[in-house]
Amino acid sequence: AGKTTTIKMITGLLRPTSGYVRVMGIDVDKKPMDALSKIGTVLAGDRSIYWKLTGRENLEYFAALYGCSRSEAKNRAAKILDRLGLNEKADELVEKYSTGMKQKIALGKALIPNAPVVLLDEPTLGLDPQSALNLRQIILDIKNEGRTVLLTTHYMEEADFLCDRIAIVDGGKIIALDTPSNLKKSINDIKLINIEVDNAPYDMLNEIKGLSSIQKVISRYDEEKRDYILSIHHTDSNELMQKIIDCISVSGCRILNINVKEPSLEDVFIHLTGKSLKEKVENDETA
Repeated sequence: AGKTTTIKMITGLLRPTSGYVRVMGIDVDKKPMDALSKIGTVLAGDRSIYWKLTGRENLEYFAALYGCSRSEAKNRAAKILDRLGLNEKADELVEKYSTGMKQKIALGKALIPNAPVVLLDEPTLGLDPQSALNLRQIILDIKNEGRTVLLTTHYMEEADFLCDRIAIVDGGKIIALDTPSNLKKSINDIKLINIEVDNAPYDMLNEIKGLSSIQKVISRYDEEKRDYILSIHHTDSNELMQKIIDCISVSGCRILNINVKEPSLEDVFIHLTGKSLKEKVENDETA
């Protein structure tokens, strides 16, 4: 979609095909080292650190690359290890760490320069829920220190929890940019119904799409439950629910569950792109 590409351009790893990138007013192309001195970055998650070094050695090594003296490198590494809750495992090889601990060390690497701008490329990807929650709290603390945090994520609840502003990117273009609350308000007039059914034939979907006040109908297969979820966006009608139920019944399908809900960021994404975020990720990975 262009999220990681954007971060690579900000850090100077890729040159823009047009336009320019400035960090704290510094042109990245003209003064790359000056710009990079303002940035701490996590790219490629746990693959951006050395597994054959300990957590402490990793942080001290990267501190040295940023020009810190030996004593300053040790001091910064110790403070970050303490902040990340990794003191007990600091002198073990990173290859023995859990995925969550590796991601913490990668985040620690981004904190080493004490930079005003922190770039995080999908920092919680692949983490279990508790590890992801712990890392999000650390990121929130970093933001609350007054630093600028640019974060890419496939998790809408993460964006909602952490971000002051969210850019929704589709096909390399920003199609929406606003606060989480304003993005959700942008589809406030649109009501949302999720209906779980045992099948979703095209004729039935087309019948529902043809009903008045229907804005969009998205169908996805739930592999775990082995049924279908219909996400129906509409502009409200007192008789609409019964009409939808009639369409499903006439098609011979069985309704398993109905849920009427308030708009979420995921719903905003679906409304703007016509795809669920899961479908978008799968398409990006196979493209």
